[in-house]
Amino acid sequence: MNDQTRSAGKMRSFLEQHTLPVHFLLTAAAAAFCVLFSIPCAVAAAVLSAGLYALYAALLAQRRDQVIRLCDDIDRILRSDDRIRFDEYREGELSVLSAEIHKMTIRLREQNAALRTEKRFAKEALEDISHQLRTPLTSVMMILGLMRSPDLTDKSRMEYLRELYELLARMKWLIETMLSLSRIEADAVRFSPETVSCRDLIRQSAEPVSVTAELKGVELRTEIEGEPAIFCDLHYTSEAVANLLKNAVEHTPAGGSVTIAAGSNPMYTYIRISDTGAGIPEAELPHIFERFYRSPEYTSHGYGIGLAFAQKVISAQEGSLKAANRSPNGAEFTVRFYR
Repeated sequence: MNDQTRSAGKMRSFLEQHTLPVHFLLTAAAAAFCVLFSIPCAVAAAVLSAGLYALYAALLAQRRDQVIRLCDDIDRILRSDDRIRFDEYREGELSVLSAEIHKMTIRLREQNAALRTEKRFAKEALEDISHQLRTPLTSVMMILGLMRSPDLTDKSRMEYLRELYELLARMKWLIETMLSLSRIEADAVRFSPETVSCRDLIRQSAEPVSVTAELKGVELRTEIEGEPAIFCDLHYTSEAVANLLKNAVEHTPAGGSVTIAAGSNPMYTYIRISDTGAGIPEAELPHIFERFYRSPEYTSHGYGIGLAFAQKVISAQEGSLKAANRSPNGAEFTVRFYR
């Protein structure tokens, strides 16, 4: 509030508090002046002044009643009453104030609904994560129990150790991905963009997936045209592309292949990941980037957050990520960073 508005408010408050004394003084002065001409004229002036004051008092009382009702409505809003309407304040001095309060009420209702949805979603997410961690933890406990057997051979012990490593690695990936995803959604991540060679990005992204692909018998192929580069955060973007590669390897049968292609044109630089798996059911395509979405047909294992994480990272850097099926079979994910 500026000084002029504050001064005007003080002046108005002063006049409202001293209306009656000032009115009587003015009425007495007018009557005294009219007496100089005639007594009936003075009486008429007094009656007219009394009538005007009565009208003013009625209007003032009406406005006070409206203010009181408005305060009561605001109090009901604060008690989460969603049935409040401001139609009766469309006219008069309170119309502007009631319109602003109405806008604020709508905004608060929307925020409250969003908070309720987010709270429910967080509860479901926590339950889902707890369930996802419980399964590998149970497996870890069972394997540790089997490894205590004195009759266990060295070969069996090595196999159990490899299973333990894979289970712990998946749990570590789940926790780290969830933390990173939550930080991105909370706008707590500060990206450090730089010009990154697609060759370096693909090499760094494929490194953590190459062992899994080799063990499964899936070939990783690279097709890069020229020397494309993108302006992005290398750490987070490589994690996003690694999740796309991990998803492709998981859904490619043994003997199949995953191809990582990169190139550029005057509009954008792209990275395309395609596999020779069964593809994605058409009805599932609009939902695969939703957090914790797990299609019963497309995802027989996994947690449903890898693709959501990739989409968040890429879109947060003003890029795009799209999924489609390729002919004759397989899925294809295309990352684009526009110039």
